Amino acid sequence: MIIQLEGEKIVVESNTVVDVHYHGYFHGTDEVFDSSLEREPLTFLVGHGQMIPGFEAEILGAVVGEKRTFTLEPDRAYGPRQEEAVMQRSKAEFPENVDLEVGMRFQAEVGGMPTPVEITGIEGDVVTVDFNHPMAGKTLTFDIEIMSIRPAQDEEISHGHVHGHGGHHH
Repeated sequence: MIIQLEGEKIVVESNTVVDVHYHGYFHGTDEVFDSSLEREPLTFLVGHGQMIPGFEAEILGAVVGEKRTFTLEPDRAYGPRQEEAVMQRSKAEFPENVDLEVGMRFQAEVGGMPTPVEITGIEGDVVTVDFNHPMAGKTLTFDIEIMSIRPAQDEEISHGHVHGHGGHHH
């Protein structure tokens, strides 16, 4: 749905709901890490932390039908890779019924927040785990197209997410 006042174009700004098609790849390569081109566009509420910071910043001011390409350095995407986030833990800290393997990914709760974790090494009873986001330290390039823009409803703004089509259903 496109809402537009006569003679005025609505633009992407805080508290608008945007449908965007995107194609994301690692900068300097043709390796795609995610794309919406074979599915529905991504729908989100701008200005409420639902997207990585650089993505939102790069689409501000865009209008429906506009295409943009931009590159995000790690500090505007998933942050730099932090070596102190690679830790060694005892196998006893993991569920007994799980066969641990290098490359295994799972969610851990860190400070009350779900955090992606990857096992990067196992030596005896010592498990090396990486708490960095899998995209940390990566420079990302996006090709995007704005499919629709609408003002967010008051309830969406107060809840901090989109309701209905493409969003949360209460």
